[in-house]
Amino acid sequence: MGMWNGDELDLDAYLTRIGLGRGAGELRPDLRTLYEVQRAHTAAIPFESLDVLLGRPVRLELKALEDKLVHGRRGGYCYEQNSLLAAALERIGFEVTGRGARNRTRGDAVTPVTHAALVVTVDGEPWLCDAGFGYQGPREPVPLGRPGSEVRQGPWTFAVREEELGVLVLSIRRGDAWRDLYAFSPQRYLPVDYVVLNHYSSSHPRSSFIGKTLVQLPGDEVRTTLVDRELMRLYPDGRTEREPVGPDGLVGLLDREFGLRLPERDAAELVRIHRSED
Repeated sequence: MGMWNGDELDLDAYLTRIGLGRGAGELRPDLRTLYEVQRAHTAAIPFESLDVLLGRPVRLELKALEDKLVHGRRGGYCYEQNSLLAAALERIGFEVTGRGARNRTRGDAVTPVTHAALVVTVDGEPWLCDAGFGYQGPREPVPLGRPGSEVRQGPWTFAVREEELGVLVLSIRRGDAWRDLYAFSPQRYLPVDYVVLNHYSSSHPRSSFIGKTLVQLPGDEVRTTLVDRELMRLYPDGRTEREPVGPDGLVGLLDREFGLRLPERDAAELVRIHRSED
């Protein structure tokens, strides 16, 4: 059994969920497949932490992830997204290891390691593969063997630079400025480590996910994020557009902007929470 329990995954159902109609037997553990799977995953499965807002446990067992993100057509946050992606890549035959990262999008504050990312090795070369950083994250693998080089992904540009002690920093260009996204060390993280980080992120009072509506999607031409009652669209030139979202339009917006259709009970509870804030 692999580290990520990939042999237990219904790979055909996963590929159908992310819009890849090819049979699992046609996939090879090569760079083309890695690009194809990550792009399809990030397009189809939105980043969202609504279970945390609803006070429900976030489970990382593969069966629970498959039930929620694949069969239930929900989204998830980094531990869920990348644990599922790791299982799929492992099942295809890739070498996949975990990393833990510090979010750097919140100014100069030093944050704890709370982000889960993946490193996939193809033909001896390591690639950052991350489907769980929301609307600012990469849609495609980013090479880690060439720190300092810029990587174009459609109209978006990413780069990885190296700091002291082997720490790597992923950044995105927004207009004429570079913005750090997160930093991670060479230390390998195991699935059990994500269980600990998930507990903090889903229950600690200081977690940025507590009490917050957060749904995101990294589109090709525009990247979209819903934070509580504000929808923001980010464009490659650095422009942002913002619009308010009221309780009555919330459920329709989740479907329209993110392809997210909640079960009736969850949708009603989410609207109730938003109305209680009036």
